[in-house]
Amino acid sequence: MSTRNLLRREAQQRSEHLRIATYEVELDLSGADDLAQPTFPTRTTVTFTSTTPETFLDFLGPVVRRVEVNGTDVEVEHDGNRVQLRGLLVGGDNVVTVEGEGAYSRSGEGLHRYRDPVDDEVYLYTHFEPTDSRRVFAGFDQPDLKGRFTVVLTGRADWELLANRPVVSRDSAGTRADGVELVRQVHAPTPPLSTYVTCVAAGRYHRVDDVWRGGGRDGSSLEVPLAALCRRSLVGSFDGERILDTTRRGLDFFHEHYDFPYPWGKYDSVFVPEYNLGAMENPGLVTFRDAGYVFQSAATRSQHETRSNTILHEMAHMWFGDLVTPRWWDDLWLKESFADYMGTEANARATEFTDAWTPFCARRKAWAYLQDQLPTTHPVVADIPDVEAAKQNFDGITYAKGASVLKQLVAYVGKEAFFAGARSYFRDHAYSSAGLVDLLAALEAASGRDLGGWSRLWLRTAGIGTLTPQVVERDGVVERLVLRQEAVDAMTGEPVTRPHRLVVGLYALQGDSLQRTSRIELDLVTDEHEVAEAVGLPVPDLVVVNDDDLTYAKVRLDDRSLATVRGHLSSISSSLTRAVLWSALWNSCRDGELPAEDYVRLVLDHGPREEDVALLATVTANAQTAVEAYAPPASRPPTREAFLDGVVRELEAAESGSGAQLVWARVLASGSATSPRHADHVRSLLEGHVEIEGLALDPELRWAFLQSLAAQDRVAPSELDAEMQQDRTSLAPVRHRAALASYPRAEIKREAFRTVVEDTGLTNDLVTAWTTGYAQPGHASLTADLVPAYFAALEGIWDSRSQELASRAVLGLFPRGADLDPGQEPEAHPVPVAAQAWLDEHPSAPGGLRRLVIEQRDHVLRALRAQTCRGQAR
Repeated sequence: MSTRNLLRREAQQRSEHLRIATYEVELDLSGADDLAQPTFPTRTTVTFTSTTPETFLDFLGPVVRRVEVNGTDVEVEHDGNRVQLRGLLVGGDNVVTVEGEGAYSRSGEGLHRYRDPVDDEVYLYTHFEPTDSRRVFAGFDQPDLKGRFTVVLTGRADWELLANRPVVSRDSAGTRADGVELVRQVHAPTPPLSTYVTCVAAGRYHRVDDVWRGGGRDGSSLEVPLAALCRRSLVGSFDGERILDTTRRGLDFFHEHYDFPYPWGKYDSVFVPEYNLGAMENPGLVTFRDAGYVFQSAATRSQHETRSNTILHEMAHMWFGDLVTPRWWDDLWLKESFADYMGTEANARATEFTDAWTPFCARRKAWAYLQDQLPTTHPVVADIPDVEAAKQNFDGITYAKGASVLKQLVAYVGKEAFFAGARSYFRDHAYSSAGLVDLLAALEAASGRDLGGWSRLWLRTAGIGTLTPQVVERDGVVERLVLRQEAVDAMTGEPVTRPHRLVVGLYALQGDSLQRTSRIELDLVTDEHEVAEAVGLPVPDLVVVNDDDLTYAKVRLDDRSLATVRGHLSSISSSLTRAVLWSALWNSCRDGELPAEDYVRLVLDHGPREEDVALLATVTANAQTAVEAYAPPASRPPTREAFLDGVVRELEAAESGSGAQLVWARVLASGSATSPRHADHVRSLLEGHVEIEGLALDPELRWAFLQSLAAQDRVAPSELDAEMQQDRTSLAPVRHRAALASYPRAEIKREAFRTVVEDTGLTNDLVTAWTTGYAQPGHASLTADLVPAYFAALEGIWDSRSQELASRAVLGLFPRGADLDPGQEPEAHPVPVAAQAWLDEHPSAPGGLRRLVIEQRDHVLRALRAQTCRGQAR
């Protein structure tokens, strides 16, 4: 096995022998703005004790020039990823220095280097999770081997040079041959820290400064310098003050509820380009994806809520993940689920977004529900044997299902007990590593509940349960209300009965609106439960199982409730209840129980009256999936046209400048890519022949319209070129490439395929741009002849580039748009057949690659099965 893939057992063995004291990491970035220089000098000195004379450091760099062990130069033993250390002092202090060259990255992993096409400024930042600090410096790159880091950066004097901790000294480092002044900057030592959350950034970042002042419950006071930073070309769009306001509110909230002073000295938030994730919790230097959170075009309230949630998610990690860190990636879920839950809780309680649990239900849990029904689902507590598996497990189970389960745990033990347990956990394990057993012990002590059975059923089984109500009535009153749960552990195939603390909402139609007449909170601990509190009440028009969204399960509607929802869903005042119902409807559609045409009709009926923009964006996106993937091929064209007619109608009727108007415009942009008639409308909007009051044709929307037109060959490439010349935002070249790859021409699809497969120098964003155009809805016939080439290329793609870039290419080129022929069984369709054949023929392919193919095959099969759902749209 390649030594690039650190095994859990290797990491555990290394932990048994080593105790890390300090690191000094020196990076010479003085030539980083010269893109012809592929590498940078790196020097690491690490001090540690060892109970064995031999071990290894991780360093995934092209060159190691020198290794010194306890003052003596030794032979360099470097296989491209590991530096072998021999002759260590057993039981005493060891000082090891490694000097070498690290490679600049274009994949978002390690030290990423970006040239801004707007002004040619060069920017650097690092991203290391789970195991890419080894791309930048030599170290023991696993979470439980913490050390105190002193970072030394050499770079341009006119650049921001940033690290986790504040600067303690800054001295001249001479002048380059071109006259550029250089400095050598030393940063204060960190408290004990894992390698994967160390961070540096460099470049002429614009910054906005502030300070947070607060204190703990004991009356202590604390002052934390704050900064928000972005590229200079984004200054006109950067609302740094609002970002810092959210940061201050978050620090207020977490200090009050955690009662552990912020431990990292400063709090910088830097918004960086070509980032693979939404954000990363590097203590003192949090990195964010600028394309998602610096709004260069119009943004809805929902987008601002998402950014606020992300800021608070990463802040929760300052304690849960950074202060107390998982021992190994098996407990990756623990820190991410906790941060996902706490970020939403803080957003709802500390900011303007008091309804933050609604988008959590609509978006995050939808991700979990999708992931949990794939063949690759796994328990929340996953088995992570190596770091490649860790990279694959940044998924909907680890984040969203785990957070949903924690929300259920909070309902189970009580919110105050949950926070009290968290406070004990931080005090007991500060600056060290801990795991699930430690958290459960703290929560048991705080709540008085035995959580062993709860933990086993919720965290160590896989798959999602279904909750279904049945109402038996007599003479207009409830004679029985029965809740049934069905669940199977996806790992064993055996039935599993999980305990649910949940709310059943009973609703009555009063005039034109549905009103909740009863809220019944109960513990569902059996497969069938009689809701005694409902007996004798008037028969409800609607029963909402899991009202208030406390538990994690798919919810079904009884026939009367479904009929009521069809007519009156949008009349319910609670956005969270509407989110629960929209979720139930979408899960029924995905499961082939509700025809796609029915779901689309529900969106057209109730979307126009949906006041929550996050919900509106979610359900309209689902409707597009229903049209293009789940609707039977024969009924798809009329369903599509009816949907887009409704979209145009609502776009024209929406309030000027509102978030709803922007949502409908974006839906028109993407949906019209498969409708010639609506492409005409898009062309009229672009050319100004049709104007909609309040709708700004900003760069994002213009490019969405242009890509849609390109997908139907309704715009000339020269027009796309002219748009790129006019658009001076840094995303223009990427959007331009996606549009060019969207043309419905076989030769362009072949060029896109060849480029992604063969060009290993593409950046992460360019891989996505090429594959986005390649995989346009309605273009499956143009790429069908490339299906054999795709499966033949998979192992070469995986072996020739980093896991991030390989994953983007594998996912982006997977054949989509599968439709059933009359009388054809889903399993007999050529795409799942080809995928299964590849899996059968490649049992020893890398696990991460096999997982992607398995999941994509399942997505295709689900769509094909949904196409067989019979029913009339009503």
